[in-house]
Amino acid sequence: MWGRQLMGPGGGAGGMEAGVRLSAGVSKWDVREKIWDYMEANNLADFPRPVHHRIPNFKGASHAASRLPGLQEFKTAKTIKVNPDAPQKTARFLTLEARKTLLVPTPRLRTGLFNKIVPPPGATKEILRICATSQGVKDYSTPVGLDAKVQVDLVVVGSVAVSEKGWRIGKGEGFADMEYAMMVSMGAIRENTPVVTVVHDCQVVDIAEELLDDHDLTVDYILTPTRTIKTGCKRPKPQGIIWHKISYEMLERIPILKNLRYRERQAGKDVILKDEHPDFPNARKPEDSDENAKTGNTKLQTESTSAQVGHCHVGNDSLSTKSETHGALTTVYIGNIPPGTRVSELKSALREFHASPMRLSWQGTQCRAFLDYTDKTTAESVVSSLKGLSLRGQTLRVEMAKNQRNKGQVEINGQRNK
Repeated sequence: MWGRQLMGPGGGAGGMEAGVRLSAGVSKWDVREKIWDYMEANNLADFPRPVHHRIPNFKGASHAASRLPGLQEFKTAKTIKVNPDAPQKTARFLTLEARKTLLVPTPRLRTGLFNKIVPPPGATKEILRICATSQGVKDYSTPVGLDAKVQVDLVVVGSVAVSEKGWRIGKGEGFADMEYAMMVSMGAIRENTPVVTVVHDCQVVDIAEELLDDHDLTVDYILTPTRTIKTGCKRPKPQGIIWHKISYEMLERIPILKNLRYRERQAGKDVILKDEHPDFPNARKPEDSDENAKTGNTKLQTESTSAQVGHCHVGNDSLSTKSETHGALTTVYIGNIPPGTRVSELKSALREFHASPMRLSWQGTQCRAFLDYTDKTTAESVVSSLKGLSLRGQTLRVEMAKNQRNKGQVEINGQRNK
């Protein structure tokens, strides 16, 4: 029985009303629905509304976040990761105002893991407030790659529901859990790195521990408009990516997962996916995954399995802008290849990411290569998939070639390389 009373419309301890009660055996989704419904019905929600299927923004979010600088862990932190949702906007601003390094995850992890917010020199409070918004992330940020030697000292996440014991329920898509696990995998956080959540008082409820899974993130502090709660949570946090819970479909939705999986496979770790697991219906064999894995572009997969990278031309002028059998091609540029890298290492990585081109022009002495694909959509999908890819510990530069090569020249982002 969930018998905890939820906070009433006043948002303070004096506004207690008869709360929501759930019978034994409730699911995470039941908890989410009751919280969302309650916040909307009692006008506790704030823009964007309705709050259903979101980390809910709430009236008093700024006041709750204003408790953050009072934590000793905030005072000593140099780098803080704060989620991009609306109720954490003040937490992002306070981090910037305190002249600390602010990292914000990319939305839905589509283009990478972090953006580092870099305010302009002499930024006023007004500019810092803009930097703390989604527009600020676009205008004042730089990406942080997997090879960055970043150390996160404090993590601030959103929640739909949280218990005083530190159990947390998110909106159901698992991004906060995934972000934390990725930070563990890249060595960005320690076992004792504190996790804080900012919520309305009505979101603090009793949660049965049996609802939690081993990939679920727990919290050490809960900040509400009326309280600062130290949970004393002893439940272990995720220790990295749990690959047997990751599907091919998720791998395609979150390209950076492919990069992490490639790295961990190279390190000899078990990276068998859910779809490959023997207990999963119609499981694939791991050795067949390169050919059979679902990709975001069927055409890319068909071409890669038939062509692989067998047509590898070495030299400056080896790749023309036309293919005799496929018409106009679209070229992807790969730069910053470590000296001494063999073309076979790049081929292996491309197969791993289902990104094998129609033709590959290898220019190892110039630390670059050019990949030809049959159309722009396929090439753009490859660029997205290979974001953050590294060889020999060095992150590659992967982008669309602006102009096709002509007499050994190619223009990349407006700069002509010879």
